[in-house]
Amino acid sequence: MALHVLDEANRCLGCKKPMCQQGCPIHTNIPEVIRLLKDNHLDDAGRMLFENNPLTTVCSLVCNHENQCEGHCIRNRMPSHDPVHFSIIEDYISTTYANKMTSGPAPKNGMKAAVVGSGPAGLTVAVLLARWGYDVTIFDARDKIGGVMRYGIPNYRLPDSVLDDFQYRHLELKGIHVRPNTAIGKTITIDDLFRDGYKSVFIGAGLWKANAMHIKGETLGNVAFGIDYLANSKAFQLGDDIAVIGVGNSAMDCARTAIRNGARHVTCYARRDEECISASEHEVRYAKLEGVGFRFCKAPVEIRENGIICRDTVKGEDGKFTQVEGSETFYPHTGVIVSVSQGSENSLVKTTTGIETNQRGLLTVNEDGSTTREGVFAGGDAVMGARTVVEAVAIAKKVAASMDAYMKALPADNTPDPYAGIPVFSTPPSDVLAKQGI
Repeated sequence: MALHVLDEANRCLGCKKPMCQQGCPIHTNIPEVIRLLKDNHLDDAGRMLFENNPLTTVCSLVCNHENQCEGHCIRNRMPSHDPVHFSIIEDYISTTYANKMTSGPAPKNGMKAAVVGSGPAGLTVAVLLARWGYDVTIFDARDKIGGVMRYGIPNYRLPDSVLDDFQYRHLELKGIHVRPNTAIGKTITIDDLFRDGYKSVFIGAGLWKANAMHIKGETLGNVAFGIDYLANSKAFQLGDDIAVIGVGNSAMDCARTAIRNGARHVTCYARRDEECISASEHEVRYAKLEGVGFRFCKAPVEIRENGIICRDTVKGEDGKFTQVEGSETFYPHTGVIVSVSQGSENSLVKTTTGIETNQRGLLTVNEDGSTTREGVFAGGDAVMGARTVVEAVAIAKKVAASMDAYMKALPADNTPDPYAGIPVFSTPPSDVLAKQGI
């Protein structure tokens, strides 16, 4: 592995104007990282990666490299069209260096910040604020951290062990508190957080509400929504011939997961033609390699217990696809996964005064990530809609800097503790308790 990585690193031309860095949403200094590795300074290379991107171990595995760093590599313009595969270099450096990260939390500055949601945006904000001395608590509705990275990306693409290691090294060792199974907006509200001394709140809740197609049959027992299926695919019994409605990255994840769960036949359906596939080229190629089929220009109009009914669609001169009346065809399947898109839950917004949303239910923010409620910031899918991990990290870095500036500008809190000086209960020594029969 190391030899292969070094061979790949030696292919880097060290461009004075690195197009790979420009293609990266967080502008990772790829040439410098590679130079440090080649000069036997692996720790310095790893430190540079983590300082720029706290989720570098994740991004090395799930980024859309063919359209970002590797897609912009100057070697693509050569006859061989063979870019430097920085993904394997980043994976090797970040994984190796992560095992050496054992330092404790930074000195505290006396201020607390709350992070709602432990997806890529929330974790990035939490790590950065902790680096700058804030006492950070993460609140998440699920029992483990990671958000869409754990519950929306299959284990074969992003192993849970990567996120478990992140929690230990970047959260526990850094003194970041995690409160699982706690959905802000229900029992606990944003107002409660400010009451308890948090100076600023970041909302990074993901899009966990599946969007329905609103066609007949979506409530049947052989149907699953994509986001629910990926969260726990083993819980669904969909048979061995599955239809996946959608051709985005989540749909590819659903299809490939179904194959791994024993489905013999999996077919993806798209309303438009093959040119309109939104999934990455690599994901589509892997899906086809693993046996996933595709049917294009098919608009589902009804789901039944033994399959789906679709109408053909045609592309007009304006580029829009319209359904052809009378072209209904039945396609037999034992189960159906609807993976068209996701939306945001609104319980948090309903219980928080002063926070506005747009027509899609996404939070309204200013350029600095601040919402319409003072002290509350937001980023990630809750603001932008479904995006990639690295895009969430890029936005979160800017929002974290805004939160830091906001909290530093707050007036000092000189409110006296009303319970200062009260008696402190002293637990009797163990021998006294023993004599009392306790």
